[in-house]
Amino acid sequence: MNIPFCLPENISPETFLREYWQKRPLLIRNGLPQIVGLFEPEDILELALEEEVTARLIQCENEKWSVKSSPLVEEDLEELPVQWSVMVQNLEQWSPELGELWQAFGFIPQWQRDDIMVSCSPLNGTVGKHYDEYDVFLVQGYGQRRWQLGKWCDPSTEFKPNQPIRIFDDMGELVMDEVMNPGDVLYVPSRMAHYGVSESEQGLTFSFGLRYPNATDLLENLCKTIEQQADNINSSEFHLPFRLTPNEQPNALLDPKMVKMFKHQLIDLLQNSEQFDELLTHSVATAASSRRYELLQTDNEYYPDEVQEILEAGGWLQQDANVKILYTENPQRFM
Repeated sequence: MNIPFCLPENISPETFLREYWQKRPLLIRNGLPQIVGLFEPEDILELALEEEVTARLIQCENEKWSVKSSPLVEEDLEELPVQWSVMVQNLEQWSPELGELWQAFGFIPQWQRDDIMVSCSPLNGTVGKHYDEYDVFLVQGYGQRRWQLGKWCDPSTEFKPNQPIRIFDDMGELVMDEVMNPGDVLYVPSRMAHYGVSESEQGLTFSFGLRYPNATDLLENLCKTIEQQADNINSSEFHLPFRLTPNEQPNALLDPKMVKMFKHQLIDLLQNSEQFDELLTHSVATAASSRRYELLQTDNEYYPDEVQEILEAGGWLQQDANVKILYTENPQRFM
């Protein structure tokens, strides 16, 4: 199934990336009609009880929130308060048809794909006012949901104390207040405050999350790569000349000037080392392709000759929506 990009006719992928990506939200009416009818709320509630599913039940009663993570059991979904939501992660692993809808966001590099989450809520259901550390396309699949978008947040944003989830009261000045219908798509940039409330008896909202490695991820993977590839690294290329300067400080002191010197030498080396470029490429690929959720193991395994026979008989290969594909233009020694 070929799915077109979900962008409006008057917004090209280049325009979206230049003017909207991580800058401002975008509401796309009927941007992904293919999602309508794929799931009913009952389907999600049943799936949430499966042993291998990653799910959460979030409830609020008398302004006190609670979270229960999978495994969930039927008793958990009985006698619920007015305010509740069931969230299932990595949904494309359970529905190849849903996974194909990633094509609608093909203007974003596929290595940034995280997972597809679904939130099932009753009338007035919500998970509170919050922000995410990742970009997301919210797609209404069933029922209606009102979304309010507000201020930009950062690590200093204050959350409600003594709550198991990161929520706050202050949305700042609203920049959007819209009701989404089935098939509608809403892009929410990373760290933008948003607040969704179900306006129908039952509702399903799908979140196509997009993440990318942060500095900690890259440094951690770089250190692992250097350790793993120690026998293949030309250490002489990483030599740092050590220059002593007159210093009146005690000889046991690690002079801040010396640390700064090493810093500048290291930066200069990293900017002019082809070997380091390859090590960093490996580290970026490892960090970008990592998954937060384990892949389900399939019972169907094929040997190369079996695959060849299938292809010769007219079969074709289709990428698993759970698998990220990355490649480089040049051969890499450390991949």
